[in-house]
Amino acid sequence: MEQTSGKKSEAIHSDNKPQFNRSIGLISNFSLGFTYLSPLTAVYSLFALAVTLAGPPAIWWIPIVACGQLLVALVFGEVASQYPITGGLYPWARRLWGKKYAWIAAWIYLWALVVTITSVAEYTATFVGSLFGYGISAGNMLITSVVLLLLMMAVNMSGTKNLARVARIGFWCEIVSVIALGIYLLLFHRAQPFSVVFDSMGVLAKDGSYQPAFMAAALIGLFMFFGFEACGNVAEEVKNPSKKIPIAMILSIVFGALSAMVSILGYLLASPNLMNIVNGKITDPIPAILNEALGETGAMVFIIIAVIAMLSCILSLQAALSRLIFSFSRDQMLPGSTWMSKLSKNSVPDNAMIVSCLLPVTICVWVYVQPDNLARITAFAVIGIYISFQMVVLAALRQRLKGWKPAGEWTVGGWGMLVNVLALAYGLCGIWLLAQPAESSSFIDRWTVLVGLAVVVISGLVYMTLSRPFGRSNAPENDAIEHAKRLKAEQSL
Repeated sequence: MEQTSGKKSEAIHSDNKPQFNRSIGLISNFSLGFTYLSPLTAVYSLFALAVTLAGPPAIWWIPIVACGQLLVALVFGEVASQYPITGGLYPWARRLWGKKYAWIAAWIYLWALVVTITSVAEYTATFVGSLFGYGISAGNMLITSVVLLLLMMAVNMSGTKNLARVARIGFWCEIVSVIALGIYLLLFHRAQPFSVVFDSMGVLAKDGSYQPAFMAAALIGLFMFFGFEACGNVAEEVKNPSKKIPIAMILSIVFGALSAMVSILGYLLASPNLMNIVNGKITDPIPAILNEALGETGAMVFIIIAVIAMLSCILSLQAALSRLIFSFSRDQMLPGSTWMSKLSKNSVPDNAMIVSCLLPVTICVWVYVQPDNLARITAFAVIGIYISFQMVVLAALRQRLKGWKPAGEWTVGGWGMLVNVLALAYGLCGIWLLAQPAESSSFIDRWTVLVGLAVVVISGLVYMTLSRPFGRSNAPENDAIEHAKRLKAEQSL
């Protein structure tokens, strides 16, 4: 796993290790992160819920979370620049802390990604059902979700260049369906004043105050702003990754925030019956707004564009998960590692890709049997992602306190320590928000997120204790300071 970030060498593994083709440029890398982040998916999925919980001011969770995740992205950027290695969080955590720590971080992240792919596939299936006019029954949702997952797996297996092409197409579909549509609604169909974003429209929590209601709407931002790490998951397929990956991560968040703000603002201000949305009388407001603003034909065009964008999101998610599984397997960390660490003739981890498809398919079957669990597993996915993120942020802070000065080609300079501390503080706040109990009389329903997290963590610890997978690899670990010194020495030559 050795990697130098200087121009002299981009070799990461010895010649007897499988090698990727470096065919992804900055724009494609940014497109991959942006389509994974997918503002459209978050806005369409959570707009009604957020507005019902907190009224129009729920929109302010977009810039709040974007700023927090930008801090995380800056930390990731420095780490990725020093360690541009396929797999992202797993090799980063290993090099910053150690093999056991990295294993459990990657285990949590892996299952969070699996559940995220399932959630996006299920949400996309509703769009596809609307597009082709068939009922959204549990059976139809299952069949559609599985077909979508298999199709995106086939595209992923066709090669990295096709992945990059589809990511770019998905990027432009996101731009059209989020930014362009939002601007159109604001310019030609505005029915509310801009001041409405400061009006809670009477929404209050049970205790009669507004703050708990506003805090409850945080999920719309927290759900949206992850995915930028996918830029680093494919590091060994990126040209000049030490410089380009950090920039791509930052661009993903900035453009994601701008896109979401324009989109949500457009829907809020174009709604003539906004109070009915806030009161929950209109349960699926976006199609209603689009039909009124665009007509049936225009709304159908939007749905087509939205489906393409969401398919690109699934594609990016599968790519990220397969690279994580490949990286994990390359270090012999999982059952079947030898099989999953192979590359195809297209330089794609096909076997890891198959697993990345079949695991979400399995959960889709579970959702078919228990359809009410979709919202619950989505919530688990978000907190799992945030915890694994913060494990990397914490590991980076630990190294800084020991004297580490990142030596990649991209750094934030003397601001590194402050950025790292603020990123950790933000992440802990986000985890706290996600861990809040739901309003339900059932213990499982109230604490679904933490129960799901406990199952994943405990199962991972049991497997790690019994099988000791972390001891199967001699890949470097806990070497951030030493590696930085080597890089600086090479850069000075």
